[in-house]
Amino acid sequence: MEKVAIDEVDVVNNPLGVHSVRKPVSGALGTDDFAMNYFELEPGESFSGGLHTHHDQEEVFYVQEGEATFEVGREREEVSVAAGEVIRFAPGEFQMGTNESDERTIGFALGAPKARHDFEEMESIVPCRECGEETAHELDLTEEGAFHLTCTECGTEFTMG
Repeated sequence: MEKVAIDEVDVVNNPLGVHSVRKPVSGALGTDDFAMNYFELEPGESFSGGLHTHHDQEEVFYVQEGEATFEVGREREEVSVAAGEVIRFAPGEFQMGTNESDERTIGFALGAPKARHDFEEMESIVPCRECGEETAHELDLTEEGAFHLTCTECGTEFTMG
């Protein structure tokens, strides 16, 4: 049994600077098969750095306070999630959640079956620096904590963060 107070979990943010507060609760609890991150999103901030998917993990987002707007799929369908609501994304389903309101959003990102991302099982949709189109990019994390992306269409590589 492990117990932790959210207030005692250290803030560890995305290297892209897309949110003010991200607390990796699962790391503080020492979980192996379940991921849990606490977020406080100011207006305009997001849970992640862009439209992405985890091929090896399903994700559930719970909005505790405020509202989040999710872009879903490559066609970027918008789905609003209010306080007290949850949304689930299957492995391989592209998504990105953002606080588009004027108030702070508090929520949790929950994932299974792993406690930490396997970056080799992730893809992000971003503009390719060679193709010029929004394409799927394989994702890796550098030793410096930045994201290294590779276009699945043309193989162009670049680093962000």
